Amino acid sequence: MSQIPSLVPQTRKVVDSRGSFCPGPITDLFRAYRQSNVGDIIELLATDPAAKADVEAWARKSGNEVLEVVQEKEYLRLVVKITKKGR
Repeated sequence: MSQIPSLVPQTRKVVDSRGSFCPGPITDLFRAYRQSNVGDIIELLATDPAAKADVEAWARKSGNEVLEVVQEKEYLRLVVKITKKGR
C-alpha cells in the first residue's frame, strides 16, 4: 500500500527562544510542534546551552528528525523536521 502525500503544503516556522532557559526552548518547540503538520520544518533559536541535548532527546522520543544544529555567533539554531505527529 503506498502512502498518499499530504495535501497540506510544507511550512517553515521560526521559534525564537533566545534569552529563555530550560524548560523554555523545549516548551516553545513543543507549542510550535502542536500547530504543525507532518513535513513542516521548525527552526528553533536558543541561547540555552542545554537546548541541543533537550531537542535531540525530544526528537528521538517523539519520532521527529533534527536536520541541523548550527552554533551561530551568540545562539544555537536547531532545525527540526516534523516526521511524526502524536500527543
